[in-house]
Parts: sequence; structure tokens; C-alpha cells
Amino acid sequence: MKRLTRLAFLAVLPAALFGCSNDAGKSDDTVGDGVATSAPSPGGTTAPTVTLAPAEPGTVYPLTGLPITDAAAAARPALVVKIDNDANARPQAGLNAADIVFEQIIEAQTRFAAVFQSHGSDPVGPIRSARETDVDLLGSLNQPLFVYSGGNPSVTAAIEASDFVDLSALNNSVFTDGGFFRDDTRAEPFNEYATTSQLWTLAPAEAGPPAQQFLYRAEGQALVGDASSGVDLYLEGLLVGWRFDAASGNYLRTNDAEPHLDASGEQVSTRNIIVMTVDYPSSITDARSPIADTIGFGDVWVFSDGALVRGVWTRADRFSPIQLTGPNGPIGLTPGRTWVELARVGTFTAVP
Repeated sequence: MKRLTRLAFLAVLPAALFGCSNDAGKSDDTVGDGVATSAPSPGGTTAPTVTLAPAEPGTVYPLTGLPITDAAAAARPALVVKIDNDANARPQAGLNAADIVFEQIIEAQTRFAAVFQSHGSDPVGPIRSARETDVDLLGSLNQPLFVYSGGNPSVTAAIEASDFVDLSALNNSVFTDGGFFRDDTRAEPFNEYATTSQLWTLAPAEAGPPAQQFLYRAEGQALVGDASSGVDLYLEGLLVGWRFDAASGNYLRTNDAEPHLDASGEQVSTRNIIVMTVDYPSSITDARSPIADTIGFGDVWVFSDGALVRGVWTRADRFSPIQLTGPNGPIGLTPGRTWVELARVGTFTAVP
């Protein structure tokens, strides 16, 4: 990922759009090295540009693009819950109910920022600590409710100084009123849970829904790209796999080649996968903790409906949603849930 001033960013973007990389001097046109290239449409012809625009407010849920069926849910704020992905934390509760899940690398493992708005999960967890990444990554969600178990002093100070609604479990009133509890059948620190129905009651009166985060294709409109059954990612010590299931239209997840099941026994799934290549500089205050740099631009691979489009993600500042651009213009997702993988360059491979 390249971090630029806004003017420099806009000036360099057209030249950088296809063929840019987070790794200086690295260039390859082959699928499988984590580098985005201009991908021709099937048959070698240039596909027509698809014009995508944000949906009219009040017609679809902002984080899924699906038609609104519950007006009260559509009007509530985004609720972000930090969920652990240590092997001892599995199976987790709530991942298949989240509208968007961001997966970020932490110390030798990954952690999830699960974003709820159209649906909730009672319970949700296990809940773990925040990271410096979260302040930039989640800033476009319009002052979200941010649920976490705590953090080191610098991270806690950054969360408290941000525009997030701070719902740390270390706050006694939040713990009590947010429906937090400990599951005595699991070992600490992998046993802290809460309920989204209670957490939403802690929203300030002025809290509003998030802006639409991604563009979506119209019903029946195919994604123009290369056929691909999914992707394998090596995220530090964890091998993550996603495979497209045509019968359900979902991608199904594995951890180290084993099905990743949620607390209900269902395999973790999503309609869209966005693989963003980002830099991971170390925290100034804690050298052990990497920070995903999510402002600027970088390579992106988008998997949706059994197809892959390679392009560039761009983001001018922490308040801006992530924009996805492919060879034929903006990339539209399939309406539904989305999983965003924050991967290092060269650590993932598309599967034919």
C-alpha cells in the first residue's frame, strides 16, 4: 500500500491503476503472486464498462446492498465487535450474521472486526482486544459502536480519542448494560461474550446508520472477470481457504484445510471476498503489533459469484469507504455479506 497526500494520490492514480504493487520492483502478470494486473475478460475481448452507483438511501441495507426488510434495523448504527481467531477461540459466535468482516494480521495469528447492522447475534464472541489498525480501518462507518475487551494503553487512548462510541468491556457499566458475560465452559481469555441486542441499546440518541461501503451489481448482472473457484491465503501462521459453492452462491471458509465452523455448526461463509494487499508496519509503541495501513492505494483481488476481478483499492482518508476499481471501471459486488482480507503482498493464490 502507498500512503500519499490527497493531491499526489489523485495525480498518480491513473498511471498506477493497473500494475501497481506494494513491493517496489516486483512485477508479474501471473495469477498467484498477489500482484494485480489488468485482467482481460473471458475470450480475450474487452468487456463493456458497467456503471454502478450508490443505491438510493432507504432502499437497501448500506452494508449489504440487500433490500430493506426491517426499517428499524436499517436505521441503527454500525456495531463493530473484535472477535478472536485463535484456535482456542473457535468456534466463534456471530461471524455468519455480520454484514462485513475484516480479517487483520496480529501477532502470529489473525483477528476479526465483525460489523453488524442489518442483523445481530446473541451471543457474539469471543471478544478480544483492539488494535491501532482499527481507528483508520473503521472510520468510514459513521461513528460506529466499537466493542472490544480492552487494549494496551496506547491503543486504548487512540480509541478513546477517536469518534467511535467506546464500548470497552473494561468499563463496568458497559460490561453490565451491554450484555457481557463469561462462558465458564471455555478458558480465559477466550470466553468473553456479549449480545448485540443489548449493545445496540448503548447507542447515543444521535447515532445514525453508516454510509454505503461498496457498490453492488443489479440482480442477475454477472461479474465480468476470470473464472475462479476461490483463494488460498497464508496469514502469518494460518492458512485460510475460500471455495465457491455454486449451489448456495457463497464462498465457504477453511482454516488449515479444515472447515471453519461457527458456534451453530455451520461453515463460515460469505457472498464476496475482497483481498486487499496492505503494508504492515510495526507499531511505534509496541514492536510486536503490526498495523495494517489502509489509507492510500494498493492491489486488490475481488471474488464474487465464482469470478475474479483484479484491480486497485483506493482510499483518500479514514472517513472514506474503500473504492474498488478494475480494468472496466468500478467493481460491483453481489448483494450480501462481504469478507475483507487484509493480506501482505505475495501471500495469496487464486484457485482455478
